[in-house]
Amino acid sequence: MWWAYCKNQKVVYSIIMKREIIQTADGSTTIYLPDWNENYHSKHGAIQEANHVFIQNGLVLFAGKPISILEIGFGTGLNAFITFLEAAKLQIQVDYIGVEAYPVSEAEIASMNYVNELNASQQSVVFEKMHASPWNEKWSLTDTFSLTKRKQFIDQIDDVLAFDLIYFDAFGFRVQPELWRTEIFCKMFKAMKNNGVLVTYAARGEVRRSMIEVGFSVEKLPGPPGKREMLRATKKL
Repeated sequence: MWWAYCKNQKVVYSIIMKREIIQTADGSTTIYLPDWNENYHSKHGAIQEANHVFIQNGLVLFAGKPISILEIGFGTGLNAFITFLEAAKLQIQVDYIGVEAYPVSEAEIASMNYVNELNASQQSVVFEKMHASPWNEKWSLTDTFSLTKRKQFIDQIDDVLAFDLIYFDAFGFRVQPELWRTEIFCKMFKAMKNNGVLVTYAARGEVRRSMIEVGFSVEKLPGPPGKREMLRATKKL
């Protein structure tokens, strides 16, 4: 059963020392980690990836409903900002929780071009507020969108039956396989409400098997540009 894997396991994290700003194929920016040869978002298009994985295959399933979202890897705030923009169109009231162990600096945020690339100049103040708001406090950005940024490691998450939707956007299996273990997905399963959905850009067999092992129903979906497949997991009891 899924709870058999919920043990007090410690994840070993690496402190990220060097980060570079790069432009991805769709014109949007992201952060590159040269020591790992890893990007915060897909080099084939940061905005395209976020929209495909988290919005089109996640958020749209909840159109017209109030929901709570957990994001694993708040990072540059791209997923949160796109969610804010699209939730308004879909008439979704959102309580958004973003978990991040190593917050991005103000200078790095200032280098992100998401407001311009998303043609969202009228909402630029919201993007600024997302990053200016204090950590570990709930802030109402609008009447229909609240944000809590939690400075936290993934293995410290202990929410129970709290979320309708999880954006699992951790660094890739190649560089941090410990973030994709069965024990981590056990925490995600516990944190989700029944019929909750988890979406991720990943599609590795090991990841899929770990999700199934803790109780998720898992489906493979077409991936974003540059990636053949992605995974969507549903909690059904």
